[in-house]
Amino acid sequence: MNFKRISGLPLFLSICICNSYAQIENERETEVVIESVAGNLDENYDYSELQEHLEQYLKNPLDLNTASMEDLKEFIFLSPIQINNLLRHRLENGDFAELQELQTIDAFDPETISKLLPYITLKRRESLKDLRLNDLRRRSDNDLMFTYSQPLQKQQGYLLSDSAGHSHYEGNNVRFLTRYRYHFGKKLFAALTMEKDAGEKLFPGQTGLDFNSVTIFYKGEGRIRKLVLGDYLLQFGQGLGMWSGLSFGKGAAIASIAKQQSGLKAYTSTNEVQFLRGTAASVGFGKFEVTPFISTRRVDGSLSEEDSSGVAQSIVSLGQSGLHRTATEIENHNSIQQTVYGSNIQYSDNSFRAGAVVYKTGFNKEFQPGKYLYDQFGFTGSSITNVSFYYNYNLQNTYFFGEVAHTPGYGFAWSNGAMAALSKEVSAVILYRHYQKNFYSFFSQGVSEGSPGTAEDGLYTGLVISPDPKTEFLIYTDVFRFPWLKYGVDAPSRGYEALSQFSYSPRKSFKLTLRYKLKNKPENDDGNQTVHFLQDVQKQNFRVELNYKTGSFQLRSRVEAALYKKGQAREQGLLMYQDVIYKPMKSRVSGNLRLALFDTDGFNSRVYAFENDLLYSYSIPGYQNGGVRFYLNAKYGINRNTDLSARYAISSYTNCEEIGSGLDKINGRNKSDFKMQLRFQF
Repeated sequence: MNFKRISGLPLFLSICICNSYAQIENERETEVVIESVAGNLDENYDYSELQEHLEQYLKNPLDLNTASMEDLKEFIFLSPIQINNLLRHRLENGDFAELQELQTIDAFDPETISKLLPYITLKRRESLKDLRLNDLRRRSDNDLMFTYSQPLQKQQGYLLSDSAGHSHYEGNNVRFLTRYRYHFGKKLFAALTMEKDAGEKLFPGQTGLDFNSVTIFYKGEGRIRKLVLGDYLLQFGQGLGMWSGLSFGKGAAIASIAKQQSGLKAYTSTNEVQFLRGTAASVGFGKFEVTPFISTRRVDGSLSEEDSSGVAQSIVSLGQSGLHRTATEIENHNSIQQTVYGSNIQYSDNSFRAGAVVYKTGFNKEFQPGKYLYDQFGFTGSSITNVSFYYNYNLQNTYFFGEVAHTPGYGFAWSNGAMAALSKEVSAVILYRHYQKNFYSFFSQGVSEGSPGTAEDGLYTGLVISPDPKTEFLIYTDVFRFPWLKYGVDAPSRGYEALSQFSYSPRKSFKLTLRYKLKNKPENDDGNQTVHFLQDVQKQNFRVELNYKTGSFQLRSRVEAALYKKGQAREQGLLMYQDVIYKPMKSRVSGNLRLALFDTDGFNSRVYAFENDLLYSYSIPGYQNGGVRFYLNAKYGINRNTDLSARYAISSYTNCEEIGSGLDKINGRNKSDFKMQLRFQF
């Protein structure tokens, strides 16, 4: 992310971007952000909320003269410094007369402005004042989507049956997804999401698909600033005390290391964990805003064995996959009652913001103490209270941010940092974090190297150098220490991570990117002995990527190599692919395809790469072993309001006779799947 000042910008930037090109850039920006953190998140995670917000702004651009800080945070490519400078410019100079005024704001470079222009306007948004009931239907945007997907080869879990006495998948191998979205500008929003994953039963208990989510969200300008009924998210501070939903950490987008809270927001994802269900509101009192909330829902979890009365005694672990395919997964489905209630209070004054959140999380059963040494400080009990204080302050071209969180009776966690535009060409960020081993929170997603709840100290530093609008060089380093044991690490340990990236774009149609990433982190040795010794595990990635646009076509080529080393063990991996993206301005047909060649020594040298998919669907597989992968996405506009999309993907392996393991194992060398999506907009 570039924060530098600029002295001038060609006027044609404001008029040369059409919706067709904007959509391509929208998808590409989402892809860059997601792929930059793919190594730290589940490869099957749902990232649709990122694209959904941007697409809505393409249909209903945001009025720059009424946009709030929370509105601007929806644009993930804007840094906190850029957002604060824009709001300060509007406060000091009055409403924007022309969008070209963006070029006069400190830290707004040409690339950032070109990304922002498709989503903004100077026309006021809709108001609910004097609104008639009929207007809610006549002046609204509605989006209804059906998605069907199915693997074309049978996995082991579908070939077994009850009579065989083995664990197996209870349902068929089809995935269904139904999404309905209602928008009345930015004021009123409603969402319905229903999903059945592959392997799950259809209509379990006759209550609908396996996962059902409903939310109604209102955003106003009076005393009630936000109100939600149903499923929702809370995101405050730097993610230590309360942060539910999608969260990014370290990656190539260096500015994203400073989390930009959204407060209360509607939940629209298909992820079946880390969200709240109930009601919440944000109420304004001048410069103060209070957000009380309450949530009660059933969550997945593994319970201990039953006692003599047939009652399970305690919680062993909470479920994270959201999958309910086997008898065990079905038994764990909604087995635990979770209740969360509390409030956030926040003060905002121009460039300063501070707030505090207090809430309690309770369960209908107690957590069982862990049986391993690294679990010695794990949470036990049936309820917990969390308190946190956060702040951010913008002083000219420097942005300070941080949060301190505490579990009363237990431990602390804190994270503090600063981001600064040191000159027109140089920007920097620094972040220090400290999480104690007895700090507990079920909704903590602060920047970290380890998993949530792991004791950790870390120092992150990043630097961005842009000598001119065509060239950018960035680098970050993260040095971390774990003062206690972890899973697979039987002693306190320390490590480091570094990433450097060079980008050169002499014109809009061409971009070259070079990247190098290094991570060194100890793990137990691979011996079978009772006492393990730690060995450094080092992984390096080298990447070269070319992007070229010509007419309706976009070409993207990448070569990436991975080197893995642990003790005497060595692995190497190589991925090469060619993408062709076809998006004409006025044609009913569009699509994209990829041909990839990969050759890796195994799991440890796998290479992750983002794959284009159907709308609001994402795939970031780890390419491993050796073979060829091909996929094709095609979209046909039936009419102005209806389109049909399809995807076919196949991986053909050259060095194995079976793919996967356990119930997901496929006998053979080919793995393919088919998806279809029908969308109505009205």
